[in-house]
Amino acid sequence: MSDFSKLSRYTLAIYWRQAAKYPWRVVVIVISQIAVTIIGVIIPLYFKRFFDILGTQPPASEIVTALLGIIWIMLVWQAGRWALNIGFKIALNKLYVDGAVELSQAVFTGVHRHSFDFFNNTFVGSLVKRVMFFIGTFERVVQTIVFDFIPITINSLLIIVILWRQQATLGAGILIWLIVFLIINVIFSRAKAPIDARRSEAGSRISARLADTITNHATVKLFNGFEREREATYRVGDEHRRWKWKSRMLQLAFDTTQGALAVGLEIGILVFAVQLWRAGALSIGGFFLIHAYLVSIFNHVWGFGNVIRDLYENLIEANELTAILRQPVDVRDRRGAKPLRVQSGGIDFQHVSFRYPQGKPIVADLSLHIKPRERVALIGPSGAGKSTVVKLLLRMYDVTRGKIIIDRQNIATVTRDSLWSQISIVPQEPVLFHRSLLENIRYGRPEATDAEVIAAAQAARCHDFISGFVDGYNTFVGERGVKLSGGERQRVAIARAILRNAPILIMDEATSSLDSESELLIQEALAELMKQKTVIVIAHRLSTIRKMDRIVVLDGGRIVEIGNHQALTTTAGGLYQKLWQLQVGGFIQ
Repeated sequence: MSDFSKLSRYTLAIYWRQAAKYPWRVVVIVISQIAVTIIGVIIPLYFKRFFDILGTQPPASEIVTALLGIIWIMLVWQAGRWALNIGFKIALNKLYVDGAVELSQAVFTGVHRHSFDFFNNTFVGSLVKRVMFFIGTFERVVQTIVFDFIPITINSLLIIVILWRQQATLGAGILIWLIVFLIINVIFSRAKAPIDARRSEAGSRISARLADTITNHATVKLFNGFEREREATYRVGDEHRRWKWKSRMLQLAFDTTQGALAVGLEIGILVFAVQLWRAGALSIGGFFLIHAYLVSIFNHVWGFGNVIRDLYENLIEANELTAILRQPVDVRDRRGAKPLRVQSGGIDFQHVSFRYPQGKPIVADLSLHIKPRERVALIGPSGAGKSTVVKLLLRMYDVTRGKIIIDRQNIATVTRDSLWSQISIVPQEPVLFHRSLLENIRYGRPEATDAEVIAAAQAARCHDFISGFVDGYNTFVGERGVKLSGGERQRVAIARAILRNAPILIMDEATSSLDSESELLIQEALAELMKQKTVIVIAHRLSTIRKMDRIVVLDGGRIVEIGNHQALTTTAGGLYQKLWQLQVGGFIQ
């Protein structure tokens, strides 16, 4: 079975499970549409009787009465179809609305369960496009089943049965034609599927590149990258155009074949009907019935090729997200994982090693004991493994070997949510939500009152600049916080950490984006923030960690030195002494 078929099965199974949550709506929709289709086949039978009476009897009062009686019967059938349509559309619209909303919630959960590494390697624009197509395809698949598959199946079977009873040759001819028509549809659709898959992949690459260049629009302009980016985008666009052209030309070939089949059936049936009429085996009403049924079949199956094509194309688009939803999660809670309970905040790295799949070791046999409420700095040259050690503590990745213990609990055996709830983070480059400043700070503790948020902002020394905005704490900060300066974003992140007040604090060069004046203001707040907490600081500016209890020097994923600032600066030939002298001589006068 091809990857397309497997993924399509999974996609349709997801949609079916969603629809099955509303069994009564599905029953109403299916039964109503079947009934409406049956009525549509029954009504031409009354027209046949109408024209047979009209064409074979002189106009008399009883004939007029019979004709009016037929008209009233058809009116009743039409009224029934109208009433069924109303109920059918109400149930269908309700299924669309509720189904799409709940499906989007399920997709949110399915996407966000993936690891940090997944998001690091996935374009945001491409991912959003896949999510929107997946949710939209749910409605399109339901439409295809309800408005195409059910009517085509019921309509064709009833017409074949009715015509077979009237004239077996007619019924057999239409049955054979339908079989040939459907086989050709399937062949063409399967031939187009891989072409449409390539077209969809190229379209996703266009979306991804567009999102990437828009996100980095300033870099594109300031580094004169416009022409380069445009040419690269055009190359992807040309590939998309080639596959789209192949898809359209194959569709044209199919439409031509379909048209020939339709004309062939119509001419063949009419010629045969003339022969029956000539032999006295077919009435004027019978002529009308055959023509009405031919028109009905054509109306239903003429666009069937397009329906199949659209279904394949929609499934191709939706399958891109299905593949993501079925992708194994790199880091997940173990079965039976328990909440982490932190009393003192001691951390132990026990012979920890880590390497990316098919990559070189990043951390090698690292053992480190951090005492409760101890303040420890991790320093070292780029690529030394500082950030990786913190990511392993946060279980962004699982260790390759060894254990990480917090208060005698292996973090691999506790729930990640409980682990994260015990840690506050101040990143080097904080990214804010496009929401108000109040919401961004409160994200550290959603149940916090406005007064507590303001108190945290005052402690982080960002209350003054927030108060200077027209809307104050209700000011929206823009996507990723672009309306704030780097230092302002950093202080908002510090306020968020102060509000969270977790027993373990991680700071990744928390004052790197602050000017000298702001840094002096914030140091006091950070001192308060670090009280009674276990603190890990990733530092590049060594002047900011001189008061740490211990400094751990990493190089090549290993610990090469441990000590306080005074001891390490006096260790001759040590890496810390070398780094300190470089910074003192080059930057700190």
